[in-house]
Amino acid sequence: MTETAAIVLHSFEYRETSRIVRLATRDSGVISVIARGARRPKSRFGQGLDLFTSGAAQVVMHPSRDLHTLTAFDATRGRPALAGSLRRFGAASALGELCLRFGTEAGEGVHDALLRGLEALEVAVDDDVPAAALSAGWRIVAELGFAPELESCALCQRAIAPEEEVRFAHRAGGSVCASCRALVPGARALPASARATLVSWLSDEDAAIADSQTARAHQRLLREFLEEHLADGRAMRAFQAWEKLDA
Repeated sequence: MTETAAIVLHSFEYRETSRIVRLATRDSGVISVIARGARRPKSRFGQGLDLFTSGAAQVVMHPSRDLHTLTAFDATRGRPALAGSLRRFGAASALGELCLRFGTEAGEGVHDALLRGLEALEVAVDDDVPAAALSAGWRIVAELGFAPELESCALCQRAIAPEEEVRFAHRAGGSVCASCRALVPGARALPASARATLVSWLSDEDAAIADSQTARAHQRLLREFLEEHLADGRAMRAFQAWEKLDA
């Protein structure tokens, strides 16, 4: 049996009394577990398996199966505040989708980046939600091993000065300098201020977003980067819904 810190990302009913739950765990990445008897009135799980709840999960791992057995979940922090704002909930759902889709083999860094992101979203006013979620999203991407190149050209490796205007090429993996931009048609313009914001987020530092138009540009940049490097052709539905909330 394994005990690990975990966050509830998704759950659905299974047969008459049980639930299938997806957990972002600190030790085993994102896993699927069956919580037997979780739907019974006097279940030992109680309300602990609510969406985005943090806790200590006791899991019997089955090496030959994708579905493991959850024997206990001691909730340490519920997050009802996320449901108090459509923007907070939409942003949290986008982060959850990121972990669900790509975090199966993740280590403790993904769990911890998600945890910090959810904690920031809990107390964020609506105007601060995009920065809190995008910061967490890029940190999760970095923990997955796909951080974009921002301080040097992704093609020629030349160092890029902080004030230099560059383009962002998803396929190349980050910033490309003026000399190389012709090699990647369709790369997006990336203002120096936006690049500095990304550098701060990926360095685990907070950075504010000036206005809603800038926030939407950052949302689109992250989603497109995910679709280029991690997605399997399926739409990022929670991300798209989150973008529409602020459109």
